[in-house]
Amino acid sequence: MNDIADHGVRFGRIAATLPVRNMGRAHDFYTRVLGFEKIFENGHPVGFMILKRGGAELHLTLQPGHKAAAFNVAHLMVDDVDALHTVCKRSGSRIIKSLQDKDYGLRAFVFEDPDGNRIDVGQAM
Repeated sequence: MNDIADHGVRFGRIAATLPVRNMGRAHDFYTRVLGFEKIFENGHPVGFMILKRGGAELHLTLQPGHKAAAFNVAHLMVDDVDALHTVCKRSGSRIIKSLQDKDYGLRAFVFEDPDGNRIDVGQAM
């Protein structure tokens, strides 16, 4: 028995929120390098921002004392993982796990954004 399912609650989108030490630098990376578009910002100075590209939505929150976790904080599915891997390498992003075919059916890699947030990127094979 599942209380939520039994009450007919349907879930909509869920978006990852990434802590960043410098909102301007994070905005530049996600918009200029990865092609996201800013659709919302709040605060003076900006302390929260929503970025969107296709079906992907990302929330950035200003956390000046942020220390990055040593694990993946988000997973992104794309339709051309090789192209995104090339973009990340060209931008100077640190590649944590190299591009490879996984036995669970994904071609994948992991990179760090400028604040050290690790993002696992995959494409179905």
